Amino acid sequence: MAELDTTALVGLLADAQRRRVVAALELGARNIDEVGAATGLTGPQVAKAMGKLVEAGLVVNGEEGFTVDGDVFQQAARLAHTRPASTEFDNEPEEWRKVLRAFVVDGRLQSIPVSSAKRLVVLDWLAQDFEIGETYSEKMVNLILGKRYADTAALRRYLVDNGFLNRAEGSYWRSGGTVPP
Repeated sequence: MAELDTTALVGLLADAQRRRVVAALELGARNIDEVGAATGLTGPQVAKAMGKLVEAGLVVNGEEGFTVDGDVFQQAARLAHTRPASTEFDNEPEEWRKVLRAFVVDGRLQSIPVSSAKRLVVLDWLAQDFEIGETYSEKMVNLILGKRYADTAALRRYLVDNGFLNRAEGSYWRSGGTVPP
């Protein structure tokens, strides 16, 4: 099986003649004459397109003739959805890493954990956005939290209820959470 990433696969199929050849093969054509008849392409056009497809590994010439290697599409799709391992939380405590990697992508919270233990890890991580000894207006708290998650009201409530932020007379300040060394 050839190793094609999505960029290479898209580049390969950007050519209209190659797409027609792949379509004909998928519909049952097995040799150059059958592909030519199905696509309306000339023999040299089919041969040129087929040569590129075989060279790239998308088309294979087996006992039954030419066929499309469907595994190449599946592999390219897997590669497209595989994210490189995040290094975003490498400096966090070991017990935080797994939780944060599960709930945070590119610095944005994807969902609020249902489990209170996991939620506390996420809340502690969010509390790090607030400086100790500084007071914040509700608007500023919303701006800071909005960078991380759309539902700022829920995060504010969780942070206050769990002792990470305190609130009085419209002002907020950090009152909990871990402090990096």
